[in-house]
Amino acid sequence: MTFEYKTIDKPIENTLLKEKGSKFIGFAFPVTNEKELKAALEKIREEHPKATHHCYAFRMGLNGENYRANDDGEPSGSAGLPIYNQLLANEITNVLVISVRYYGGTKLGVSGLVKAYKESAKITLEEANIITRELETEIEIQFNFNQQNTIFTLLSKFDAKVVNFDANENCILTASLKLAQKESISEKLSEMQYVSFEFND
Repeated sequence: MTFEYKTIDKPIENTLLKEKGSKFIGFAFPVTNEKELKAALEKIREEHPKATHHCYAFRMGLNGENYRANDDGEPSGSAGLPIYNQLLANEITNVLVISVRYYGGTKLGVSGLVKAYKESAKITLEEANIITRELETEIEIQFNFNQQNTIFTLLSKFDAKVVNFDANENCILTASLKLAQKESISEKLSEMQYVSFEFND
């Protein structure tokens, strides 16, 4: 099972490629769900309302199983696919790349478009910092108030980050930790009395 994936650490905006008068402005965004994806696309459409085309491609999911390439009115396969292929070439996922085109009066032809969109995506991603992220999971643990030291010691051993903590007689704590640690922490918690836990994933 895979516990990590490669992505970019922050958005890259406004890389510029000029080709026979046409301008290609490149953007790359880290995205993890449809909502972030739509927000990024809308932001670029609002910033460039007069652009001739907003072509894009994205990959989401651990193995990039959720993906799309959009030509936005360019000849089929001449824009979205070359952009998508750059995502594959960099082996990254949870990334959206947009190339905004301002038409300059000279037709580039399909092969010219393929080259330009590929180049636009390439230079955009060359500016990005590609990082490896580890998958995380959330755990909710219930325990007695007097057990909190034991629980906190255990969590720090597994590098877990506390997201929420209700300290009552019966404490409820939510923490996020690396998916790779799931089995090990489950074993330790199962050995404790008066402790119940479940994973929210």
